[in-house]
Amino acid sequence: MPDSVAVVRPGAGKLAELLAAEGYRVVVCANAEQGMGASLACAAGGLPGELHKLWNASQPGGYHLEYGYSCMGYEIAGGLGVKLACPDREVIVMVGDGSYLMMNSEIATSVMLGVKLTIVVLDNRGFGCINRLQQGTGGRPFNNLLADARHETLPDIDFAAHARSMGASAEKVNGIAGLEAALGRAAASTRSYVIVLDTDPAIVTEAGGHWWDVAVPEVSQRAEVVAARRAYEDKLSGEGR
Repeated sequence: MPDSVAVVRPGAGKLAELLAAEGYRVVVCANAEQGMGASLACAAGGLPGELHKLWNASQPGGYHLEYGYSCMGYEIAGGLGVKLACPDREVIVMVGDGSYLMMNSEIATSVMLGVKLTIVVLDNRGFGCINRLQQGTGGRPFNNLLADARHETLPDIDFAAHARSMGASAEKVNGIAGLEAALGRAAASTRSYVIVLDTDPAIVTEAGGHWWDVAVPEVSQRAEVVAARRAYEDKLSGEGR
């Protein structure tokens, strides 16, 4: 894993939307920039769905995702295992801020072992995927995004500084061009390199064309839940179940 963290902090509005939707595509380009030989490691949140649509797996072993249980915290440790198994490949780990906070200490292990990883941290300031799912089933935002959780002080975590404290290189960049440049520096680095990108928790790329069967409560006093249940039952009927 490379030793640098690139942090992109977009402004509001269109730039935030661009980074949310296009940030994935920029990172996806990393496998081309690194000789189409990079292996990707990821696990949880909205990233598996995005990467399933956007990552170009150019060879066997180039796409390593933990689909079974969406294990948050698997990403960096799993990426280290991929690199140990395939030491000649560039390994890119993509992880959300929530998963990163759950388990990040293998950054220090990668530095200690001299096993380079490139880690891209997508920071939407909470658990954006579950927040979208919560609202999609009629619920109100609750306890997923940091701003919606109980707090006396809203966390403002400097992931770049944190990565540096474990021996990785870290940097902040601005915008898509800055991210692309950081990926180039990561490819040239001999140490683990962490790139942090702020994303909008409410915006994702277009759906992949498949329906995710997530049940909605049958009884609720909340109108949004009742409407979501009706839409859910209509979908079930349309599926012929």
